[in-house]
Amino acid sequence: MKGDDMTRTRTRDELVARLVRAGELEISGESQEEVDSYFDTENFAFHGPDGFDADYAGLTEYFQSIRAAFEDRTIRRGIIVAEGDLIACQTWIEGTFTGPFTHSPVGKLEPNGARVIWDLMSIFRFDDRGRLVEEFVRTDNRSFLRQLRAEAALERTRPPGSAATAGTVLD
Repeated sequence: MKGDDMTRTRTRDELVARLVRAGELEISGESQEEVDSYFDTENFAFHGPDGFDADYAGLTEYFQSIRAAFEDRTIRRGIIVAEGDLIACQTWIEGTFTGPFTHSPVGKLEPNGARVIWDLMSIFRFDDRGRLVEEFVRTDNRSFLRQLRAEAALERTRPPGSAATAGTVLD
């Protein structure tokens, strides 16, 4: 790219396309070099549920653990709202739990063969080169842990004194 192209303002559609492609690559594991091109790998900051923060290397490790633990992975986007350098969107990631999941919200979990669906709400921030520099994620970890059949870990995450009933989502 020429110098002018490196810092040109990207259109909404260009940023959305970059976001969608980055997600597809993270899930498939096709080309780490191409994935890297969608991120500011030195300054990227991930902010997840329950105070989980990571840099780009940490995010990469997380997706590596997903690819190792889940087969038949897919990703799809729902509602997408873009404003300037920010994109907010719904995301669903699905996979069949066939290998140890080393980066679950409660640590390493053994596979159970279940089809698992992450239901995510994310806000992404891009730099002036169209690279992802920050991501804020919210998800229902209780539902996720139930799908992983991590009931014992789920009980440990319940607030003291709460009287949850089956099927109640507390987060």
